Amino acid sequence: EVQLVESGGGLAQAGGSLRLSCATSGFTFVDYGIGWFRQAPGKEREGVTYLSQSSDSIYYADSVKGRFTMSSDIAKKTVYLQMNNLKPEDTAVYYCAVGLFAYGLTVEGYDYWGQGAQVTVSS
Repeated sequence: EVQLVESGGGLAQAGGSLRLSCATSGFTFVDYGIGWFRQAPGKEREGVTYLSQSSDSIYYADSVKGRFTMSSDIAKKTVYLQMNNLKPEDTAVYYCAVGLFAYGLTVEGYDYWGQGAQVTVSS
């Protein structure tokens, strides 16, 4: 059974930092594309960052470039999202997702999703 468990969300002030973790199990970690998405109230889910394990490349949405960093620990089968210089517009529920044919920052191709972690940034 595939499981994705996010942790590390919470409340931060503008300019502050938070780190999210996504512990995974139940699939061959290195075979899957892994992404972080977020969804703010009343808005569609949007891609934040994507890790292509086949090319070992990471892609970021323009809105988070230079502020957010995605990393992975293959041994722990865990991915992280370090979020620095947070802005109030970063407030959302953040999800990690994986898919065998996932590619990029759109939801298509992602087969499994975590339960989400709330991130709230105050001004």
